[in-house]
Amino acid sequence: MATERLSMRQIREILRQKWTLTRSHRQVAASLAVSLGTVTGVLRRATHAGLEWPHVQTLTDDALETRLYGAPATPGATRPLPDCAYLHTERRKPGVTLELLHLEYLEQHPTGYRYTRFCDLYRRWLARHRLTMRQDHRAGEKVFVDYAGQKPILVDPTTGAVTVVELFVGVLGASNYTYAEATRTQQVPDWLGSHQRLLAFIGGVPSAIVPDQLKTGASVPCRYEPGLQRTYEEFAQHYGTTILPARPGKPRDKAKIEVAVQIAERWILARLRHERFFTMAALNARIAELLAELNSRRMRRYHASRQELFERLDRPALRPLPPEPFVYGEWKTARVNIDYHVELDGHYYSVPHALVHERVDVRSTAMTVEIFHRGQRVAGHIRSLARGQHTTLPAHMPKAHQQHREWSPSRLIAWAETVGPQTAALVEAILANRPHPEQGYRSCLGILRLARRDGASRLEAACTRALAVGARSYRHVDAILKHGLDRCPLPEAGSVPTAPPVVHDQLRGPTYYQ
Repeated sequence: MATERLSMRQIREILRQKWTLTRSHRQVAASLAVSLGTVTGVLRRATHAGLEWPHVQTLTDDALETRLYGAPATPGATRPLPDCAYLHTERRKPGVTLELLHLEYLEQHPTGYRYTRFCDLYRRWLARHRLTMRQDHRAGEKVFVDYAGQKPILVDPTTGAVTVVELFVGVLGASNYTYAEATRTQQVPDWLGSHQRLLAFIGGVPSAIVPDQLKTGASVPCRYEPGLQRTYEEFAQHYGTTILPARPGKPRDKAKIEVAVQIAERWILARLRHERFFTMAALNARIAELLAELNSRRMRRYHASRQELFERLDRPALRPLPPEPFVYGEWKTARVNIDYHVELDGHYYSVPHALVHERVDVRSTAMTVEIFHRGQRVAGHIRSLARGQHTTLPAHMPKAHQQHREWSPSRLIAWAETVGPQTAALVEAILANRPHPEQGYRSCLGILRLARRDGASRLEAACTRALAVGARSYRHVDAILKHGLDRCPLPEAGSVPTAPPVVHDQLRGPTYYQ
């Protein structure tokens, strides 16, 4: 704050008491009810002017004021006013203060206003424009995003059916540089896709993104600690920025985007009301044309266009985009089943068997599935759309299951051939008789291990008899060996008597319905 100018009577009294009464600075200040610094300042000016009390008594008030403070400004003379719009624009740049701007102002206008008056003029100008400048936005600091209330439409060229779509709008705080595009929905994939294209449009990353508390962005809307949707949070981490949701019921937190949405509705949607679009690509191409025109329009208040302010303010302050684009992924919570698999869209993915019954987080993209337990990645798979099928890694299986996993039809048949050709033929028949060969592995392994108990020759004979009678299971072969049927001669073909057909009055026969 500037020190208020004392009256000449008070100045003379300070000089009198100091020079004639030899009172201390503190005593003089107390007697006149002024500050100690004021007394010190007056005495310093008088000393620099070479004044003494006898000389002061001979000077008029005007002459004394001139000696102390210099010649007053001539009537009608004016000092150059600072360009407050320019000051407001420059203050948005990082590190730029009013003190620095005042020094630059004095370099151009040495006779200009002192710092206190300079700040006062700027604050008065700012107060007159408070309706449009409620916040002080730094260059590259924030981008505001939201959906417009008015919505564009698409028309089906075949049926004429009308589909209402969304208009996404983003605006940089410092330059008012605006982005807009149409999307199908407000769902998370469209929401984050619009963010990606917005950042690509401005060619950099701001320090913060300020959305409204939409369900797509804030999973738990709250005035003080809103919970972010997990994929949205992951998006911010990828781009190295911060999400600052606006407070509910506080429109001033997002005044920039409210104005930008209104401008987009008036300068883009209103101009499209007589046009018809059949595809999203055609609609967005037309929006891009109108958007370029909007950003190049000169704003009277700032004496520059949004594009010019963006190039001057925001672009140099934006951080570079990451080298890799963000890969959209969805999160869900699942519980590991007893078979150490978790389900996603009807397909089952394995996790380490020690995590049975544990809760895990599943992140799925178009190509991959990742599973996390307490923040630690425990499994990764290629995404599969085969419903009812399993994707299993051998490392996730218990050792007993791993041993079973090591077997294959060719290996089982090769082992059976070491016993005999009939054993190999039976194993091959069992595998072929199952919908999936894996379903016959246990039967084949059981049959082959019977050679340890009964010997290879007896097993070969038992398999020969099983093939002859059409038996295709471990139980049949085991029963043949236990009852010694492998030592009995095989029945000759056609020697097995067949039972005569049953004749009964209640049996209708094959010709009944003819």
